[in-house]
Amino acid sequence: MTADPAVDEAIALVEEQFGVMFNRIRTVWKQSAEQVHPDLQPAGYKLLSSIVRLGPTNAHVLAEHLEMDKSVVSRQVRVLEEVGLVTSRPDERDGRLRVLAATPEAEERIRAVRDANQARLRDALRDHPAEDLRRFADLLRVISEA
Repeated sequence: MTADPAVDEAIALVEEQFGVMFNRIRTVWKQSAEQVHPDLQPAGYKLLSSIVRLGPTNAHVLAEHLEMDKSVVSRQVRVLEEVGLVTSRPDERDGRLRVLAATPEAEERIRAVRDANQARLRDALRDHPAEDLRRFADLLRVISEA
């Protein structure tokens, strides 16, 4: 609780909207995963999207980056390899590790899904002043770092 009841009420509203937003995000991840491949789970989509964004990487880096259990990452990577969206090769520096890379098809599919998601976000926010959007991004960063 703060000294200002109005601030407490506003924070409660923010928390409520985060709940709504997180539910929507889960739905978008599920739909995005299905658009990339019908056998892909949301966790697999998040992994594949990260591989596309980060470039070739390994499962350990992905698990840390996404704060996911290593066993979940391993299972999802196996699915991504089986459906032809990710390739793996031994790491030249450490043969115990595998370097994961998105296939060109995966990169194309992720790009198409991202473009559609970003268009939806642009439609929702385009009428707001750039300074408001920057402040909103700053507030999100503050919350993410809390």
